[in-house]
Amino acid sequence: MEIRLLRYFLAAAEERNVSRAARALHITQPTLSRQLKEFEESLGAELFVRQNKELVLTEAGQFLKSRAEEILELAERTEREFEDQKKTLFSGHVSIGCVEADNSDTVAMMLEELVGDYPQVTFTIFSGTSDMIVEKLEKGLLDLAVLLEPVDTKQFEKLVLPREERWGLLVSRESFLAAQDAIKIADLAGIPLLSSSRAEVQAMIESWSKEQGVPFQIVGRFNLIFNVFPLVENHVGSALGIEGAVSNQRSDTLKFLPLVPEVKTNCVLVWKKNRELSPAVSVFLQYFKDAFEA
Repeated sequence: MEIRLLRYFLAAAEERNVSRAARALHITQPTLSRQLKEFEESLGAELFVRQNKELVLTEAGQFLKSRAEEILELAERTEREFEDQKKTLFSGHVSIGCVEADNSDTVAMMLEELVGDYPQVTFTIFSGTSDMIVEKLEKGLLDLAVLLEPVDTKQFEKLVLPREERWGLLVSRESFLAAQDAIKIADLAGIPLLSSSRAEVQAMIESWSKEQGVPFQIVGRFNLIFNVFPLVENHVGSALGIEGAVSNQRSDTLKFLPLVPEVKTNCVLVWKKNRELSPAVSVFLQYFKDAFEA
């Protein structure tokens, strides 16, 4: 006696109509009618009779219904317990690199889901600049990485994460700029600026300068923005960066001013092309795909 046939039988018994039951089961009405007829023939007993255009259970049908409910409940419970046991025994390690950004929270949520489903899986997070992370990814020291655009990803498979990162200027609260809620890109021309040393970011800032027709005064470059906080506080310069990397950081002494017109870029999840992923990494990657892939 197949579990599938018991499900078909119960659906017909509950709906009291073959067409409605077929829709609930996502199969065609002729298929369900044929399966129920063959089921009755295999049992050697009539399970339904028609009364006023509805299916009514026979005595044999009522007996089977009570047993079918018990069997299906036991089967579903066994499947759940087997899946729980499989997840408990599943193990492995995931190494992921992540830039400082709003999307760091996304990585945390995915890891929480992973270890919740698979308690034996362990993980390592490496935080750093995109350049540092890419180097480790290319050497095979990381399985996956979250990088901030603009970034060259031609050598990787990638998945664009939907949460955008907003660019702006980090200023001292003692600066005259702190009275503003935003800053125009054109107004950056007269401000001593600290910017990322990444080539892609430098190119993006140069394109802003050309679009505005004004030169920007870059007085210093950095790789990790937290090293820049004291420089901004001491008025050496104001730092260009993304809001997610500086939010809730020294808010009593520093202020983030978003650029206007608004500039936003995405983070991307990347992994090496043609590299065989471990089962644990494959599962973790699938969480991202299920959540964000169109």
